[in-house]
Amino acid sequence: MRDIVRSNTLLGGTHAVVTTVMRALRAEHLEQVSLLDVGTGLGDIPAHVRARALRLGIVVRTIGLELNPALACRARSPALPVVRGSVLALPFRSASVDIVTCSQVLHHFDAHDSRVVLRELNRVARRCVIVSELRRSWVAAAGIWLASFPLRFHPVSRHDGMTSVLRGFAGDELHDLVDSAVGASPHVRRRPGFRTTAAWTPRHSS
Repeated sequence: MRDIVRSNTLLGGTHAVVTTVMRALRAEHLEQVSLLDVGTGLGDIPAHVRARALRLGIVVRTIGLELNPALACRARSPALPVVRGSVLALPFRSASVDIVTCSQVLHHFDAHDSRVVLRELNRVARRCVIVSELRRSWVAAAGIWLASFPLRFHPVSRHDGMTSVLRGFAGDELHDLVDSAVGASPHVRRRPGFRTTAAWTPRHSS
């Protein structure tokens, strides 16, 4: 997980999410907002969001969700309460959190479960959903392999990094998946470090 944190920081994962959250915060003109980070790991991305938002005078109350009990305990802090639970059935009420973020989680699921995940993110979010994913590319896979040596990644991290990139999303795949899952047309942007973000206003059934 420490390798993932360094990868997020150095190779674009953190930047992709934080930049997209800041864009959403500016659009909403809010002074205080709640944010749920699904699959929060060690909680590094919510920490960066809080720090960036505070510089703009915005207070972000962050919550993490993590399935792994050891990670949940490690990430938990006064600034980041962490709830144990599955992204396939989020333990939160509908429209109970302003912004829901989910970074580099979706590619771990097959097509059916990916749609379940997206529907759950959409259900819980009140104002905005932000999904950040890897952009599938052999160039990116080779790049993470080569970068893993000077960064001294564990061999498992090196292998998982390459596998994750090759299970990522290319072209309009992320857009089409969101559209088919929740009936929303997300704003999709290509980000540095072979990242792609999809952001949309949630649609809730009446």
